[in-house]
Amino acid sequence: AKPCGGCLSREAHTQVYVFRQELFQEAKELLYRFLPQKIIYPHSCLTSLRAPLDIPIPEPPPKDEVETERQEKKEVLECGFLPGNEKVLSLLAMVKPEVWILKEKCILVITWIQHLIPKTEDEKVLERVNAVKTKVQAVQTTISKYFSEHGDAVAKASKETHVMDYQALTAYGEVKARVLDLKAFCAELYHIISTNLEKTKPSVY
Repeated sequence: AKPCGGCLSREAHTQVYVFRQELFQEAKELLYRFLPQKIIYPHSCLTSLRAPLDIPIPEPPPKDEVETERQEKKEVLECGFLPGNEKVLSLLAMVKPEVWILKEKCILVITWIQHLIPKTEDEKVLERVNAVKTKVQAVQTTISKYFSEHGDAVAKASKETHVMDYQALTAYGEVKARVLDLKAFCAELYHIISTNLEKTKPSVY
């Protein structure tokens, strides 16, 4: 008798079929609802990102007031405790879960494509989706670095209050750019799937 190691039981075959259908349904949901919504969503986040840095700017010292380094003393900041930018922190609280979700959706698409190969006969598509996932992971690292870099900028702005470049540095952080990046990643993922939809259509429907 011929070995039947490659044969599936009826129960296993049913489980595989259910998995396939659920996977295709998730992919359709990603393409037709999730990605279009996430391309539009960042606009509402960015319109609320307005929070000027409130550090008092001192008057220039009189010309006859000259102090040596030994005479200089550290003074307590007039503005007191500098809290975190509440609007930026609120935006980050919304963005961080979105990054995780987008990374999971990339994994979903990768699984979907791997399931269809060699039907798609185009592994470059898989490479492009992997590239998007790598970019999304880089955003996670950037968000962690943001607090350190923005903290340094605020510290400089509060110490050297007369240097306006430091004030400007705190106003243009990386968060806005990262939100725009997420929008671009969603658009790129949407483009990858939609341009290859004809190759996968028989399996989706």
